[in-house]
Amino acid sequence: MTRFPKKCVLLAGCGLIAVATPAMAQNVPPPADTTETDDPTKDIIVTAQNRAERLNDVPIAIDVVGAEAIAQAGVTDFREVERIAPVLQITQDSQYTRVAVRGVGTNSNDEAQDQSIAINIDGEYLNRPNILNVSLFDLDRVEVLRGPQGTLYGRNATGGAINFITRKPGKEFGVNLNASYGNYNAFSVEGGVDVPFGDFGGLRLSGIYTDRDGYFYHPNIDAKSGSAGTKGGRASLRLTPVSGLTVDLVGEYVEIDNIIPAFAAVDVNRGGRAPGAGCSGIGWTEVAPLTPGTQCIPTGTSYLQTVDRKRYDAPISGLSPNHIESTAIRGRLQYDFGPATFTYTGGYRDSSQDTKQALPPAYEFLEFDNNVETQSHEIRLSGNNPAGGFQWQVGGFYFNEKLDNVRGLFNRFIGPNGSYINFFTRASETKSYAAFGQVEVPFTDQLTAVGGLRYTHDDRTGVFGNYFFVFNSGRVDLTKVRPAPQVLTPEAKGEKVTWLAGLNYKPSADTLIYGKVSTGYKAGGFDSVGSYDPESNTAYEVGGKFGIGPHQINTSAFYYDYKDLQASVLLNPAVGGQIFNAGKATIWGIEVEGNFKLSKHDTFNATFNYLNAKYDDLLAAYTVFSVGGADTSVGDLDNNPNTVTQPNLAGNKLPQSPDVIITLGYDHVFDLGNAGTLTASAFSRFKSDYFLDIFNYNDSRQRGFSQTDVALIYRPANEKFSVQAFVRNLEDAQPLAYGTFVAAGPDDIYNWTFGAPRTYGVRLTVDY
Repeated sequence: MTRFPKKCVLLAGCGLIAVATPAMAQNVPPPADTTETDDPTKDIIVTAQNRAERLNDVPIAIDVVGAEAIAQAGVTDFREVERIAPVLQITQDSQYTRVAVRGVGTNSNDEAQDQSIAINIDGEYLNRPNILNVSLFDLDRVEVLRGPQGTLYGRNATGGAINFITRKPGKEFGVNLNASYGNYNAFSVEGGVDVPFGDFGGLRLSGIYTDRDGYFYHPNIDAKSGSAGTKGGRASLRLTPVSGLTVDLVGEYVEIDNIIPAFAAVDVNRGGRAPGAGCSGIGWTEVAPLTPGTQCIPTGTSYLQTVDRKRYDAPISGLSPNHIESTAIRGRLQYDFGPATFTYTGGYRDSSQDTKQALPPAYEFLEFDNNVETQSHEIRLSGNNPAGGFQWQVGGFYFNEKLDNVRGLFNRFIGPNGSYINFFTRASETKSYAAFGQVEVPFTDQLTAVGGLRYTHDDRTGVFGNYFFVFNSGRVDLTKVRPAPQVLTPEAKGEKVTWLAGLNYKPSADTLIYGKVSTGYKAGGFDSVGSYDPESNTAYEVGGKFGIGPHQINTSAFYYDYKDLQASVLLNPAVGGQIFNAGKATIWGIEVEGNFKLSKHDTFNATFNYLNAKYDDLLAAYTVFSVGGADTSVGDLDNNPNTVTQPNLAGNKLPQSPDVIITLGYDHVFDLGNAGTLTASAFSRFKSDYFLDIFNYNDSRQRGFSQTDVALIYRPANEKFSVQAFVRNLEDAQPLAYGTFVAAGPDDIYNWTFGAPRTYGVRLTVDY
């Protein structure tokens, strides 16, 4: 494995030849009193550091996507954010959304594992991977921050933070509407109404409705999966009763009804695919030769290439309906009393999910209870000092999450009424406390030092009930008819002090050069097998932001030293996923971004991201095809009762970590005089190969691909509405969203799910 010294990586950022920044960043609306200029990024205002400031003044690698770009891209789903923030890697594993930034993410469904990327909506912390889609409508902007952000944000920001900021009530009466129709009978409508209360504040009422047929056809049951349906509403109240005081209150309800994309699968026990004696089948490798029987892993099989990603057989157990309801209340109180500003931000969310997850070849996960109740509270005190002066902020954070799950893995063909392979209950509670602070001290008008500290304490407890195999049970909730035969009470605690130290050099208003070292921490937890440790990250980064007339060039180089990185392995569906701690992982990369205003009517943008993300040490276990034995997993390679030799996946790439991501975009505006304008837009992104699991098997590998979006947008001279014709994913590439080898009793299955195909349609946007 090739290694690069830290100094080389850091110095590389200073010598990069820039190519581009996402064009969408220019769509963040500036404050009303800002004078318009030819510079597309000069007046972008963000709150990434919990204060309003120009994007070019923020010493963080950040993507900002404004309301107009969000609307024109038709983003109503977390997965679609990837189209307008290419640094994100977002995949959908059945009903779970996976997000990674610079190779850092969480690929587990485990009830006690948290996200590695802090995801917030108006300051409310979202944690569960099945809840990430429920609030993404009526957005004002999205901010994607790369690297540890613990001294600024609530929790678990080891790899970065994503902030969704919803639209707030305007000072004038207004109505906006965004409606679209496309192939797959895709219909969506989203909009809102602003009702002002004069100087006292205002009210905004907004809502969303979407409906779409499934993307994937299954001839064995003559049905489609991958459909979508969302409806929701939000009431946002802003009050300004006295000078310096702003109160925001939000209440929202979202309901999701969809058919989860069915798993495509290859049954290794059929069609002559079994590895055979000595694992002699093509692509199979023997492991644990001292263990009775022959244990085989599919390192180089090529079953995926036989699957049609649009048309394939569904599991015999049918489709997977999914229903989610989520209610949230959020509040923010901010009072400027002169020397400082006090801010309280709080959120409460209650979510429930009802899902029947069909699994190949004939299993189904029946879910009787899946409730999540969360609350987060933050208080912050920030100094009100002039720009360029001494800046400070201190605060405290509290998070509480309660989960209650009841589910079982069922097979209707075992016994007259069907049997549970396993049935279990999972109840857990997480409490997290933190105190943090950050200061910026100017040495000169151009040079500023930044320092921050954070203390975090996590306390997690659980009550796990396991019923194991229950013959001829029928589809019933076993908690209603019998006590749990085994109860586990796992717990995990942890605490950590993390810090940030950096220097910012600003030789001109539109130039910033920064360097920093920061540390990140993510809480540990437990699964049905045992507990696992927290993960930590030490991140080194240098970067620059350069405004050159109407153009913008950003560069950054980073080096991450990860310890105890949490990695998930599904060894046995009857038990669930198991979390392993990687002893060490090294991640480094270079990012170059730029936005070029070529003329009054022409804008070109591009990005180049290079990422090297590998495990230096990861002791794990293999899911195996056992020839002549009953094992479904192997964690000891030598079968010696006195020693344990675990598989070591050192050198493997982290999941969802393409080496190269390149984007290119071009917009041209045709001036039609009094008739308005016609904008032609093209945006293409390329991603090199990446894996969907920690084993880096060939059949869990997504080959390099590109996806191109094109659009024509007509706006009349008054700009009160626009009409768009669009095509998304022109190449019709459907990248892997999930891929893993599973052994469950007598069944050995390779499973996959895929991304969306080519879509097209028309969109109407109205803003009065």
